[in-house]
Amino acid sequence: MLAAISSNLKISDLFKGDLQLTSPPNIYFELQRTIENPDKSISDVGFIIEQDNALSIRMLKIVNSAFFGLPVPIASIKRAVSVIGVKALQNMVLATVVIEKFSSLPGGLLSIHDFWARSLRCALLSKEISIYRHNKHDLDAMFICGLLHDIGQLVFYRRIPELARQIGLLVEASCDDEIETENKILGFNHYQAGAELASLWRLPEIITATISQHNHPEPTSMFADAASIISSANYLCKMGTDTSNTSILFNDIPADILSNIIDEVDTQFEAVFKLFYSV
Repeated sequence: MLAAISSNLKISDLFKGDLQLTSPPNIYFELQRTIENPDKSISDVGFIIEQDNALSIRMLKIVNSAFFGLPVPIASIKRAVSVIGVKALQNMVLATVVIEKFSSLPGGLLSIHDFWARSLRCALLSKEISIYRHNKHDLDAMFICGLLHDIGQLVFYRRIPELARQIGLLVEASCDDEIETENKILGFNHYQAGAELASLWRLPEIITATISQHNHPEPTSMFADAASIISSANYLCKMGTDTSNTSILFNDIPADILSNIIDEVDTQFEAVFKLFYSV
C-alpha cells in the first residue's frame, strides 16, 4: 500500500505556483510596521483595522467575548487597542485572516469546520495551560501557536489533496502513527510543511519553532517549553473527555485543576468559535 502511493515530492514543491497560499497576511505586517514605527500611535493601529469594516466588527465581537472577559464593553477599535494592547489585537487579526484564507478546500476532503474547531480548542488549552504554568512566553502568542500547529495539514489538502486523502485513509484503516506514515510516503510531514509556510509568511519565530518541534520538542531550544505545551494541549484535545491517561504529560497539574482548565476552555470555546470561524 505504501509503495502504491509513495511520492517524490519535496516540501518546496508544495509552495510553487500558489501565490494565494504563499502570500503572507498583509494586514498583519501592516500592523507590525505601524507598531514598530516610533512616529505612529495607537490611533494609527486602530485606523488600519477600521479600514476593513467586516474585520473591525469581528475584532470588537472577539474583544467583548469570553475570550478576554473584560468587565466593561468596548465600543471602538482604538479603545480595544488601548485596553488589550496592540500585540494582542494584532494576533487576533492574524487568527481571523488565516482562518479566512483557509475557509474552504476542494472536494470536501476535509471538514474545515471540524479542523478549526479542534485547532481553536488547542489554542485555548495552550493559553490556559500557559497561564497555570506561568509560562514565560506571551499568552496571545501561545494562543496563535496552538491555533496554527496543524496548518501543514491544510497545505497538504490544498496542494496534494489526493495524496492527503489516501494518507488519511491509510492511517484510519491501520491505526498507524500519522507522522510516521507521512514521513514514509512523502519524506516529510505536515509539521515540517506548516513550519515552512510560517517561515514563508515571516511569522514570529515562536510560531515556526512550535510547529516544527511539535512532534519532537528540542530541549535546547528557547521555545522548547512552548512547543511542549502546544503538543500537550493537542494531545488533550484528542483525548476528549477522557483525562485518565494524562498524568505523564500534566504531572505538574493536579487532576482537579486540569478538569477546571478543561471546563473553562469548553466555556470559552462555545462563546468564541463562531466569532473566529464565521464562514
